[in-house]
Amino acid sequence: MNKKLLLILPRNERGFWGKVTNGKAGFVRLSLPVLASLTPSDWDVRIHDTRKDPLNFDDPVDLVGITSFTAEIPSAYAIADSFSKRGVPVIMGGIHVSALPEEALKHANAVVIGEAELVWENVLRDFEAGKLKKTYLAQSQCKMEGMKIPRRELLDRKMYVSCFYTVQATRGCPFNCEYCAVTGVFGRTFRMRPVAEILEEIKYFHEREFFFVDDNICGNVSFAKELFRNLIPLKKNWGAQTSITFARDEELLDLYAQSGGKYAFIGFESISQVNLRKINKQWSHANEFGEVIRKIHDAGINILGSFIFGLDDDDETVFDETLDFIMKNRIDAVQFHILTPFPGTRLYEKLDTQGRIIERDWAKYHTGEAVFQPKNMSPRELEDGYYRIFRRTYSLINIIKRTFRSSKGIGFRLALNFSYRKKALRMPKR
Repeated sequence: MNKKLLLILPRNERGFWGKVTNGKAGFVRLSLPVLASLTPSDWDVRIHDTRKDPLNFDDPVDLVGITSFTAEIPSAYAIADSFSKRGVPVIMGGIHVSALPEEALKHANAVVIGEAELVWENVLRDFEAGKLKKTYLAQSQCKMEGMKIPRRELLDRKMYVSCFYTVQATRGCPFNCEYCAVTGVFGRTFRMRPVAEILEEIKYFHEREFFFVDDNICGNVSFAKELFRNLIPLKKNWGAQTSITFARDEELLDLYAQSGGKYAFIGFESISQVNLRKINKQWSHANEFGEVIRKIHDAGINILGSFIFGLDDDDETVFDETLDFIMKNRIDAVQFHILTPFPGTRLYEKLDTQGRIIERDWAKYHTGEAVFQPKNMSPRELEDGYYRIFRRTYSLINIIKRTFRSSKGIGFRLALNFSYRKKALRMPKR
């Protein structure tokens, strides 16, 4: 009889981003579908997303695997403890577990540190032999050639309202921003899948739209150009995260648009060059933002911008100044985040050393609560400013001013803005 493997995605009840309401989520996270694809065929694999349905801990299962972001880790630990009480072995992995494996081992039989592709076969083989180790460390970074296709058929398609098809073309980021957890797990070495293999995966998508989950799709310019040229004949629409530097290369910008790049998620983070320098993002030039935004808009690409509040050069004026900047440049949609020192980042080490971390309830590490002492305002003032700019950005009048900048793509912009407006309306008024 085949052994039964249950792969679990936990939930966070506090956050505004990634939180599921009415059983619906945004994008598909690929970690569990990838693990399922790496599991031998003599295992029965099931993926359970607890953001949609609660778990039945009495279902018969031989092994449980859990991955988690920091904000979800309390839920992940509670799930692990419940299975452990029933005698079911639990394996945990992901960014938080990789940063704090000893903490996770208080709840799990074994942990995976780093990229699970490199050790998953060993984990299962050891389990079958009754020789499960406590720690499985990926000694290197996995090659990007010949990667398994994620088992998307194990997911509930009806759960995802934004974009069911997500794909990974690269790993790592050439930059080393202080607050970012990416380089801690994936490193600064920029790794790329063969373009032919990416295209082969995309060709079988049953829908026209998809999203690259890469941290920086344009991290290697020559690779990005090759990829975009080959995407043109597929006539798909897509979005991706990219650094603002992609707009400095006119050919790259044009290919992004020609290949179906409908929108770009760009981390502006701050309109203060002092802040950008302090977080090691000095390659991003705040005085060029307006011109770069215009170029991207002229190319027919929508911008989903991201800003972080609570950086050391921020005071209470940052919220009004940032909103003025957004409205002046008519950025199509925006995400806001409170600076959050995730374990494993240089920011966490710095603030911990300075004694400025005031909260270690990981459930609050969802970038919507102040878990540290800001330099030029109180935690309460930081949170109140964050809530206020969210509500003002997604007021009806400000949505209209930004989305009606052009008739092209207006339907997409309106849908995105009204989706974020729902979140903004849930923000506290204090």
